[in-house]
Amino acid sequence: MEKEVTIYDIAELLQLSAATVSRALNDHPAINIKTRQRVQSKANELGYRSNTFASNLRKKTTQTLGVIVPRLNSHFMSSVLAGMEVVANKAGYHMLISQSLESAANEKANARTMFNNRVDGLLVSLAYDTESYDHFAGFIKKKVPLLFFDRVTDFMECPGIVIDNYKAGYEATRHLLAQGCQQILHVTGNLRRNVYNDRMEGYKKAIQEAGLSERAVQVIVNDLSAEAGVVLARQIMAMEQKPDGVFVASDICAVNCMRALIDAGYRIPDDVAFVGFNNDHVSQIIDPKLTTVDYPGHQMGELAVSTMINHLTSNQPLGATSSIVLRSQLIVRASSKRLLGAD
Repeated sequence: MEKEVTIYDIAELLQLSAATVSRALNDHPAINIKTRQRVQSKANELGYRSNTFASNLRKKTTQTLGVIVPRLNSHFMSSVLAGMEVVANKAGYHMLISQSLESAANEKANARTMFNNRVDGLLVSLAYDTESYDHFAGFIKKKVPLLFFDRVTDFMECPGIVIDNYKAGYEATRHLLAQGCQQILHVTGNLRRNVYNDRMEGYKKAIQEAGLSERAVQVIVNDLSAEAGVVLARQIMAMEQKPDGVFVASDICAVNCMRALIDAGYRIPDDVAFVGFNNDHVSQIIDPKLTTVDYPGHQMGELAVSTMINHLTSNQPLGATSSIVLRSQLIVRASSKRLLGAD
């Protein structure tokens, strides 16, 4: 392996002190411009690379935030990460991003990597099947700040940034009821995750307030994937008492279910009305366009990183009291409009 060029090598070649070379490489104003240019030119010529890791160890900071997400191929999560990067870049922080692929085992491995890379803070949206949180204990022990977003837990008394999923589920269901739907099916994800459990509870509350019987509550749990949407369509077609409204906790799953039903001759929203969740791009590609809940992902990402950096730079407390609840918005489109002029 070729030997790494050091500041001492550059100093020897230019007949300068190592301290002068170091300052010149960092554009220190105490070093005149000509000397800075000589040093930087020689460094480029020799292929010098700054040893950021060693420098960070001395400073006891890496200027790096770790981020663990369930999946990167998600419109919502891409929006969150975009918001995070805007704030992180402005503050001079880097982001180390990994995905758990909805696996608790992968999440544990990701957390270990983040810990070993000495990130200054860790931001996490939990995997589908995470039940134990032991893999975050090292961060708490070392007093590395930990913040959850979207899929959160109150188990570790760490701050979280979420939307009011209960209210969003309630309003989505109320909308379908206002369209005359009486048999509303709710399709959701793993109920261990706050986002899905809260949306389901909101759905149940709206059904209860409408005075419908307990038999009107119908819940199907799947992984909310595109494939699950196709399977869902087959389940609906096989039901003896078919739903006249479907509230799905994911646009991807909802759109694929709609396509399969349309191919089978169903009329949407006349035969069955649909509401999705996330305001994904696919919600506007399907015909009819999908009614959905707009999830402020970019804002969530900005707030998550702002909260973390404020703590790191000003020692503001970072505890459960730092949790933030954002507003969502129901966007009504043709997939659920059964009554003219009704929302």
